[in-house]
Amino acid sequence: MWWVLKSPSPPADRAHGADRASGRFAHVTLPIEPPLLPQLARPRASLPDGDGWAYEPKWDGFRAIVFVDGDETYVQSRNGKPLSRYFPELTFPRGRYVVDGEIVAATFGTLGQRIHPAASRIERLAQETPARFVAFDLLALDDDVLMARGYEERRAALEGIEGLERTPVERTTAGAQRWLHEEEGVIAKELAAPYLPGERKGMVKIKRLRTIDAVVMGWRPGKKEGTVGAIILGLYDDAGRLREIGHSSGFTAKRKQELVAELAPYETGERGSGEPSRWASERDLEWVALRPDLVVEVTYDHVSDGRIRHGTKVLRWRDDKPPADCRIEQLEL
Repeated sequence: MWWVLKSPSPPADRAHGADRASGRFAHVTLPIEPPLLPQLARPRASLPDGDGWAYEPKWDGFRAIVFVDGDETYVQSRNGKPLSRYFPELTFPRGRYVVDGEIVAATFGTLGQRIHPAASRIERLAQETPARFVAFDLLALDDDVLMARGYEERRAALEGIEGLERTPVERTTAGAQRWLHEEEGVIAKELAAPYLPGERKGMVKIKRLRTIDAVVMGWRPGKKEGTVGAIILGLYDDAGRLREIGHSSGFTAKRKQELVAELAPYETGERGSGEPSRWASERDLEWVALRPDLVVEVTYDHVSDGRIRHGTKVLRWRDDKPPADCRIEQLEL
């Protein structure tokens, strides 16, 4: 067994209410207790087909496992840390159960602002940008551990908890296709698969493929001298201003060298440094400005606070696309 079974005799330090700092309850009567690693999904390029699968939308939030024991609740992060204090607005139906799901909000950026030590700030954000919990798996109910049972049986039990928001589920690839265009993607689960904490079995994720045509505003030098590390991307807003919306890297070593010469004719002569790198604060990020003449089509995972995030890759250079047609509205699609 990979889950944490309840101790026969709860320690004395559980005498008064939930200890959110340590991640423990008082008077726990659940058959499992934190910390518990969530089951993970392995990446896949396309939807699996067949009668043995169910499909759910992929959410863009904080993965969480919630332990509910009567009036006490404890919210645990993906890596086993307590999350309850950061989301005081979350409420759960009374009962005795352990549920897996996602904390979601209007944007992923509003969630990230919650991880802050000031209680007053957390309280304010809880009112201004409230989050909610969307459940997609039931791991324990009353005195029963459900993880050894198949997904289909666990889902049926999850449907029985009234007042808990549940993720939609489809039983055909045709029904799930819309989530590849409207949501973050699809999570596909084998109907007969047990819940395996910390393992990438029985679940696959198919991310939404998003593309935009963007103007190449400039480039950043690579670690090796005489190479391009990343190209800086921009889109035009309603005022006709070219706004930086992210960057794209991941070029091969050969391509990094070739791009220096290819981009040179478009350089404006303006060079400088921007904000310090998040990961190396002692080093400024150098940049070389380019005339807004080049257009490139890139893929990306999602948008946060008006910028593209994660997995940005160049698909092709668009000689046929006027830079002025690269509009900020693309990020809203």
